[in-house]
Amino acid sequence: MKVIIVGGVAIGPKVAARLRRISPDAEITILEKGSLISYGGCGLPFYVANLVPRLEDLMTTSYGVIRDTEFFAAQKNAKVHTQTEAIKIDRSNKSVWVRNLLTNLEEALPYDYLVLATGAKPSIPPIPGVKLGRIFTMHHPHDAQSVKDLIKTKQVKHVTVIGSGLIGIETADALVSPRLKVTMCEADSRVLPKLLDSDMSKLVEQKIKGHGVDLQLSCNVKAFEGDAEDNVCRVITEQGTIETEMVIIAAGVRPEIGLAREAGLTIGNTGAIQVDEHQMTNDPAIYAGGDCAEQRHLLTGEPVYIPLASTANKQGRVIADHIAGIPARFAPVEGTSILQAFDLTIGRTGLGEEEARNRGYNVVTSVSSGLDATHYYPMHALITIKLIAEQENGRLLGAQVCGIGECAKRLDVLATALKFGAKAEDLSDLDLAYAPPFATAIDVLIHAATTLENMRQGIALGITAENVTKRLAAGEKLCILDIREPDEVAAKPLSLNGTMVIGLGELRDRWEEIPKDTLIVTVCGLGIRGYEAACMLQSKGLSQVAFLQGGLNVGSAFF
Repeated sequence: MKVIIVGGVAIGPKVAARLRRISPDAEITILEKGSLISYGGCGLPFYVANLVPRLEDLMTTSYGVIRDTEFFAAQKNAKVHTQTEAIKIDRSNKSVWVRNLLTNLEEALPYDYLVLATGAKPSIPPIPGVKLGRIFTMHHPHDAQSVKDLIKTKQVKHVTVIGSGLIGIETADALVSPRLKVTMCEADSRVLPKLLDSDMSKLVEQKIKGHGVDLQLSCNVKAFEGDAEDNVCRVITEQGTIETEMVIIAAGVRPEIGLAREAGLTIGNTGAIQVDEHQMTNDPAIYAGGDCAEQRHLLTGEPVYIPLASTANKQGRVIADHIAGIPARFAPVEGTSILQAFDLTIGRTGLGEEEARNRGYNVVTSVSSGLDATHYYPMHALITIKLIAEQENGRLLGAQVCGIGECAKRLDVLATALKFGAKAEDLSDLDLAYAPPFATAIDVLIHAATTLENMRQGIALGITAENVTKRLAAGEKLCILDIREPDEVAAKPLSLNGTMVIGLGELRDRWEEIPKDTLIVTVCGLGIRGYEAACMLQSKGLSQVAFLQGGLNVGSAFF
């Protein structure tokens, strides 16, 4: 059995490794048009940030062996041809034409099965001047090395990052320092627009600015201008001109589908190669996976394009199994994504609030803040969790996390819950691990779920900081009731119109001082005391009461 794999970065080597284990006699060939194979592209920003000491570390196994052609020949019994480009698929004769990029010689290689692992290419906007020197992407190890080498020369004092997706955020975090200034231009009105809702994006924006990045939102780049040496020196935007010495374009990626399209394979509505649950294309002898293929979303059933290394590796195993006769399938995805930058862990799974509403769901959401460990344990930090669920039954539709604390394990629990169709009440019933270093007695995730249930059932009325800001800006009169302790208020007083300070401990005696003719918004640090105050005021007959969701941990990004 002859298996040819086109692409040698993530999914290609995974197919080869898995297939060799279950099909010892298969003849496996990997074709890679670049000079490097099997590298961790997700680690490039960390190399630029010096968190990964050597570029070679992104190409080694966990036990320190470089994954090169010799490695795959010796340990996987797979032939790897680098600097060899697949230029045409002859489906009728089951062969793929290749060109050696060093000798320019072409030949046809026969296959029984062909695997397209062609990946993606950076999305380069058609901006005048985009081909000037010192304009880079962050897609290939050569990109990261070029950026790092140029910074070492100390010729660069300012970098402009175009785009605030995952790679843009990670790259800006890797670069910004007292010596190197960074401006980030994002065409959307918020950062991470494909990952987070606007209220959660605000938390990230606050941190980015706090680290000294000049963040420019709703910023459309019109042109790049160069100096006498044809290196970029200026970015022209609709908002003004940015003087700079380097530009990194992080505007996302597009699937590399040229070879597949020319061969007559079906391209899906997402622009990526259409595959079935076995990663098979419309040709039963040709499979596709990784960043060139689309997936199907668990909640909507719709095709989606969410390129991730984790997805690619899982698909690689499915492809190898199916070629070997094992009826493996790749399950629909939830779009679970995570990153760490500017001291924050940021992630999401499932649908965002706007996405869910646009698909006709009757949505209820909650935003909750809490600690990832007990307050008395020396190492504890804040987490904010947003839950999106169906109003009718509480079924979870999506979740977003952001904080300095341990967000990742909560996100993984939420992704698992989504997989099995859990409701908010199911989350409240989870028997999660507890000890002071790892969680509070009621985990922040369970607190988030119970908050959502309280709001869904009408036990409590919550209001977001974003909503408060909009209503005040529209001239609406609100009573912002600050129920924090005196030292908290003194350290960070509120300056919102209509603010009234009555500590929670005094509220039972002083509640009659509160105006009755407007919405009362109870405010505390994390939202928990605010909810308690709202319940108490409702028991006194005040009907227009809402607690600030997430407290000032979230509100400080808006107020």
